[in-house]
Amino acid sequence: MKSLKMFFLAIACLFAMVATAQNHPQSKTQMNAQKLGTTLYLIENFYVDTTNIDKVTEDAIIAALKELDPHSAYISKKDVEKANEPLVGSFEGIGVTFQLIRDTITVISPTAGGPSEKVGIMAGDQFIKIDGEESTGKKIDNEYVQKHLRGKKGTKVTVSVKRGNDPELLDFEIVRDKIPLNSINAAYMLDKHIGYIKLDRFAQESTQEFKEAFAKLQAQGMESLIFDLRGNTGGYLNTAIDLVDQFLDEDQLVVFTEGIHSPRQEWRSTAEGLYTTGKLVVLIDEGSASASEIFSGAMQDHDRGIVIGRRSFGKGLVQRPFNLPDGAVIRLTTSRYHTPSGRCIQRPYENGVEDYAKEMTKRLEHGEYFHADSIHFPDSLKYTTDGGRTVYGGGGIMPDLFIPVDTAYNSKLYTNLVRKGALNRFTTDYALKHRDEIRAQYGDFEHFNKDFTVGNDLVEGLKKAAEEAKVEWNDEQFAHSEKFILLQMKALIARNVWETQQYYQVMSTVDPGIQKALEVLGNDKEYKRILKGK
Repeated sequence: MKSLKMFFLAIACLFAMVATAQNHPQSKTQMNAQKLGTTLYLIENFYVDTTNIDKVTEDAIIAALKELDPHSAYISKKDVEKANEPLVGSFEGIGVTFQLIRDTITVISPTAGGPSEKVGIMAGDQFIKIDGEESTGKKIDNEYVQKHLRGKKGTKVTVSVKRGNDPELLDFEIVRDKIPLNSINAAYMLDKHIGYIKLDRFAQESTQEFKEAFAKLQAQGMESLIFDLRGNTGGYLNTAIDLVDQFLDEDQLVVFTEGIHSPRQEWRSTAEGLYTTGKLVVLIDEGSASASEIFSGAMQDHDRGIVIGRRSFGKGLVQRPFNLPDGAVIRLTTSRYHTPSGRCIQRPYENGVEDYAKEMTKRLEHGEYFHADSIHFPDSLKYTTDGGRTVYGGGGIMPDLFIPVDTAYNSKLYTNLVRKGALNRFTTDYALKHRDEIRAQYGDFEHFNKDFTVGNDLVEGLKKAAEEAKVEWNDEQFAHSEKFILLQMKALIARNVWETQQYYQVMSTVDPGIQKALEVLGNDKEYKRILKGK
């Protein structure tokens, strides 16, 4: 009865709030709250079988929130602390940001450098089985996910994944590890004048991490910056505002929010910006969401930098946490984010949560990942930047320069080497066995990056690893993907001998987004032309 008493206490508080706000003897809110409370009372006292009234209450709340929008959510008391871990702490597990959509674990983004990314888990993947057990349906909640996917470093878990419209499930074996939670994955110089910073999420310490990374690059002669937000699913609003502040002049609009019960609220830049004049490129893709869209939208609307990549995710709903009497929290959508020009970041969700969850698959089917002209915006969604360039609303940030998904090196062999863990397993084992030897021979990463080559001995080792993983080796497919596979091997060895940053440094030479950014930043005339919209 304790839970029911707590519920009635909450109802009483609600009555008091409503009575204060309205003179009407009984509002609709009061009547509906009374109806819900009475229903729970009747279930607990008159239902034919024994019931778990706590679960009934939680299920009712969850069902109600699902009818509102895709991002309003109920978080039980025991899950409140865990829900904030990716932004403030560390843990051991498989390393994914996920969302429960229609009782299915859906990957929002794998943690960069984490176990899931290493074996090839991708954004949009749905976990259908975990260790052979069905992992969909009403039993799936945050507690189930934590229990089955978290675990001690070194332990293994097998997941069967549904990817896109492929009818066959893909099996992955993931070795749990400590999940790195530094929000900046890499910060280094690409050449003598251009710096690169990759931000994984807008976490509690991100602004300080950025300032330290920026100072390091500035000391090395940085004059232009590539700020990589690809795969960055967002984080704290105040962190996004603080980071935008580093790039704008004083008193420029950063973002504003507005909702039917939430008056317009604006945030403006201060005079504390570290980098308000240098050339800037922001990299985004379909995995860039929320705070990433606030940042890239502000840069675009103020013509502060050039946005390169693919259309961002389109998550522009603001959730405000409301504490419930038992310690649980409702994160309720209360307003929408708008860029300085007035664009609403949120993409449509009128067709329901299930349709909303299929957005990435729909983009793939429409060809949006490969052709910019597959995206069409009506004139009613047209907005203007400070300099008079045309930009569009309607969900997500459309980049100034489009970069298609790179399929140049794709092959079934490469996909299977990653999916079945052969590529990662072999390079990890090799690095562990030869770490001291590599460090002794090359001294530091710079010399390794310059002089190390993946020879035939490593290719033969990969073939054996493929055989052990039951991956069929195909020489023709290897020839098609050879350049990329060899570079991946080098990058993965570098990551295991040094750190995650070194992986990005090796792979930057074939990264289409980075290469396009270098091209634009290296041409003053082209950079200015794009910012002027000509």
